[in-house]
Amino acid sequence: MLAQDAVNSGDTAWVLVCAGLVLFMTPGLAVFYGGMVRTRNVLAMLQQNMVALGVVSLTWVLVGYTIAFGDDAGTGLFGNLELFGLNDLRVPPAPHLHVVTGQVTIPTLAFVAYQMMFAVITPALITGATAGRLRFAGWVAFLAIWSILVYAPIAHWLWHPDGWLARFGTQDWAGGMVVHASAGAAVLGTLLVVGRRRGWPKTASPPNSIPLSILGAGILWFGWFGFNGGDGLQANGLAAQALINTHLAAAAGMLVWLVAERLKDGHSTVVGGVSGAVAGLATVTPAAGYVNTLSAIAIGAIAGIVCHFALRLKYLLRLDDALDVLAVHFVGGMLGSLLVGFFGDSGVNPLGKDGLLFGGGGSLLWHQIVGVVAVVAFSFVLSWAIAAAVQAVLGLRAPADEQDNLDHAQQDADAYHLGGVAGLNGTGAPQRRREPGRERGAERPARPVQNARLVTATVNPTLLPTTRELRDALVGAGATSIVLFDATVSTAEPTARSLPRGYWQDQDLVGRARVEVVVEREAVSAVLDVLGRYGAERSECFVQDVQLATDVR
Repeated sequence: MLAQDAVNSGDTAWVLVCAGLVLFMTPGLAVFYGGMVRTRNVLAMLQQNMVALGVVSLTWVLVGYTIAFGDDAGTGLFGNLELFGLNDLRVPPAPHLHVVTGQVTIPTLAFVAYQMMFAVITPALITGATAGRLRFAGWVAFLAIWSILVYAPIAHWLWHPDGWLARFGTQDWAGGMVVHASAGAAVLGTLLVVGRRRGWPKTASPPNSIPLSILGAGILWFGWFGFNGGDGLQANGLAAQALINTHLAAAAGMLVWLVAERLKDGHSTVVGGVSGAVAGLATVTPAAGYVNTLSAIAIGAIAGIVCHFALRLKYLLRLDDALDVLAVHFVGGMLGSLLVGFFGDSGVNPLGKDGLLFGGGGSLLWHQIVGVVAVVAFSFVLSWAIAAAVQAVLGLRAPADEQDNLDHAQQDADAYHLGGVAGLNGTGAPQRRREPGRERGAERPARPVQNARLVTATVNPTLLPTTRELRDALVGAGATSIVLFDATVSTAEPTARSLPRGYWQDQDLVGRARVEVVVEREAVSAVLDVLGRYGAERSECFVQDVQLATDVR
């Protein structure tokens, strides 16, 4: 039974669609983070994010919603427990909740569902900082407790009309403080408990799949339209303004980050581009429904430069933030919340206030500063306490001997079953033409070998245009049997390798393809010449006498 007598179907449909978009951001975040971690920790990272959909959805319905949006208990700090388990939803969302003018015309359950998705993704942001170090059972417990004791009260402070920060005059459109600043402060407290990865910061951790991360970033960008566009709870001009502000801030953040990366590191990277976009998205989140279009572009551009240089923050604080959550989300959330005090424009939203640059004086900026300080302090202290308690009771930090392979330790599974040799180019055409008498998969009949020798070498896969070229060249030189497989070899001088966001590492072991060729003694020199064309040094090749199995008696 609906809480309202009259429901606007357009507004309701828009809010429900936005709820789906925000839900989609959680698997997007999982993929974004999953591509950035080590190969053997991919499944663990995906699970840490996806489990939030299960855990926080239930805590939200049982107790989180009533703490955040139930009638104020009298202090402005949290709501009463009358809506425990959504027991009584007769009262619709308050008319001015989330700056909706006039009578709210959506079912209360639509509002519950929409806000649920915010509650789900907020603690999931923390996993990017703690990558490779979380025990799964401890993380589930932390998720449940944090969503109740930290997230729900902060949501009440800012998003309930009777919350103390809302009454004070602090504004947060879609979660610069409620989501990003609170999660970033939680990162600070949690990292003090789980500590650093082995060898950090001397040991680099290359991403396992940059394309996977780019896909995740695209999903986040797409989902952010619901994140910011639906917070007015109405399908109207303000929703359109928030949506266009969201997109343009991301675009500006991307371009400015790419320029900064080019000037600082000498190249612009795709990871840098999406990092700048996410920084722009996080920074415009508290302002999307309060500022005009040009202000949103300026906010995104400021985010691109500030968040880029905030990458050094974790080294200054000596905190092992694996995937730069502090630089992008924590700094971005706080920065955007403060920029509302400069760019706020009541002409965009009558329920907003004018900022310093629009003739409003410093009042709004002061309210924003107080809000940021209160949220960060509250989240940091409670997050540290929760993490410490979980570590003492269940264990939050994974054992050191499991951290390099959480997928096996926690799931007994591998994310990938791939090899470099299998990925080498083969010959091909739009349509394959079979040769008469030769079926697919048929092998070349082996010919008898006299005075057999086994030639072993390592070649550089990047020098092989196609696998057929190598095979044909070796066969032409006299090879009768060829085996090719992956290998990792040492180098005389370490090879510098660039990693995302300005990191680098020295590689003492590099990937090569190992070749084993059976050939008659007279053709050994010709085979070595062929292998030399593909990077095999004669001083690193081996020739052995072999006996074919057919000759064994």
